[in-house]
Amino acid sequence: MKKRIFVVDDEPDITTSIKNGLTKNGFEVSTHNDPTSALESYNTGMYDLLLLDIRMPKMNGFELYREIKKKGSDSAKVCFFTAFEVYYEEFKKVFPNVEVKCFIRKPVTIKELISHINAELSEP
Repeated sequence: MKKRIFVVDDEPDITTSIKNGLTKNGFEVSTHNDPTSALESYNTGMYDLLLLDIRMPKMNGFELYREIKKKGSDSAKVCFFTAFEVYYEEFKKVFPNVEVKCFIRKPVTIKELISHINAELSEP
């Protein structure tokens, strides 16, 4: 069964290249360039992993993740990615009781991204 990935980044060229690369490697990928429309279309239980850009207009990746969690129980794992410094400490302030270890720095190759995704999906 193909693993389903939900990707949100405000840069269309990034979502296009991620979708193409992951699809070629056996993943099923849904992409969005607007966090608000991504939230509206998100269905709980449909995805194995969320790949969310941290810095986006209207709503950052942490806020989007919080709103997705409000939609109900979901077993999807999450990876955040950014071209800027890693925001682990900021994340811990917003979600003190949520353990997320997957923070990816852009630029990232498809091979590296797949490695991160597979590692996250193999976690219990």
